[in-house]
Amino acid sequence: MSSIPAIPAVPAPTPRTTAARSVETYPSRAVVNLDAITHNLHVLRTRAPHSLQMAVVKAGAYGHGQLPVARAALEAGADWLGVAQVEEALELRAALDAHGIAREKAPILAWIAPSGEDWARAIAADIDLSVSWTWALAEIAAAARELDRPARIHLKVDTGMSRAGSTLDDLPALAAATRTAVDGGQVELVGAWSHLSRADDPSPEGLASTAEHLALFEEGLRVLADAGLHPRLRHISATAGALWHPEAHYDMVRIGIGMYGLSPEPQVEGSPDLDLCPAMRLEAPLTSVKVVGGDRPVSYGGTWRTPTPRWLGLVPLGYADGILRAASNVGPVTVLTAQGPLSTHVVGRVCMDQFVIDLGPALVRDGRPQEDPPARVGDTAVLFGDPTRDRVPSADQWARACGTINYEIVSRLGERVPRVHVHEGGHTDPEGQR
Repeated sequence: MSSIPAIPAVPAPTPRTTAARSVETYPSRAVVNLDAITHNLHVLRTRAPHSLQMAVVKAGAYGHGQLPVARAALEAGADWLGVAQVEEALELRAALDAHGIAREKAPILAWIAPSGEDWARAIAADIDLSVSWTWALAEIAAAARELDRPARIHLKVDTGMSRAGSTLDDLPALAAATRTAVDGGQVELVGAWSHLSRADDPSPEGLASTAEHLALFEEGLRVLADAGLHPRLRHISATAGALWHPEAHYDMVRIGIGMYGLSPEPQVEGSPDLDLCPAMRLEAPLTSVKVVGGDRPVSYGGTWRTPTPRWLGLVPLGYADGILRAASNVGPVTVLTAQGPLSTHVVGRVCMDQFVIDLGPALVRDGRPQEDPPARVGDTAVLFGDPTRDRVPSADQWARACGTINYEIVSRLGERVPRVHVHEGGHTDPEGQR
């Protein structure tokens, strides 16, 4: 596995940046290693070497910080950027423009927008737009006529996800309307695309599902060809497809969770198996260390009681920061102490702004501890990071403990948690921001 230096527990803040000012005043932080982003994109490029690579930076780059990650991805050679909402695309375009990044070097695709969207803003900002229905095409074409410039579109085919996308029954009408809009100069057809719903499932049923998706996609491409439409970019694979379905690579692959160093299905192949480095480490200093007597309730509802006198630590992160309440009594935590890493877990219910961890049994006499505490106020508690480089839990461990997926663990992280973007050796990115 390629070696990337470990991130220091507390990177030195840079007061000039928004994130750094927040770090100075807010106790927790999400440390994002931009060199891990670069490494992961290079690794994934080798899995689909003949396809263009789209770096998906929707939802604040899966919680990692949209602009710093987008810039790192472009510098790593990503050919496209992808987001979900049109408003996300507009914010990203404005930020990239402000940093002097040429639009032709950073094409952006957005794929979600309601009826009545300000399509003209998106067209003027050179945002590529996904089109699944004739009503959306009509609105986009009308905006293009007003601007007197064509909109760039990607037609989406529903190949079995049953979300957005035109079904094969509806696709001929959409294709005919698109042909008319192309001939009229209102749109430029850039791509045709879809999603695979079970690309991470190697079971016979999962493989059959993926094969069916691809067959339906091919049929959709034939419908477009019959209408005289020949998109230059065909794309259906996200990270799982890029990793495990080379037959689905087409002209471009969309790299989402893999860019952040996490596997789309750890039970198939985990991050270490794939040579992916988790980019985010979530940490906070202990704000309290104290002894509590035996058989005492901890946190709301008393769902955990001290089996003996215990040392307890307090971590200033809670469900308002995106820490799942499902982590109550199970979420793994490592505390970086002067004596070395101390592995423990959440005890009691996760509260809105904090949770308690068990630091171990306490030797008590006459109500007073007879030993030094196993950790001290200010020691760093790490919820998750890269366990191959540091003895800390992973986002995958948190996902298993909470009965969810690693995508949710990182992407739900609250906005009030500062993101600190670092490079090798832990120096802070001078352009880092939330």
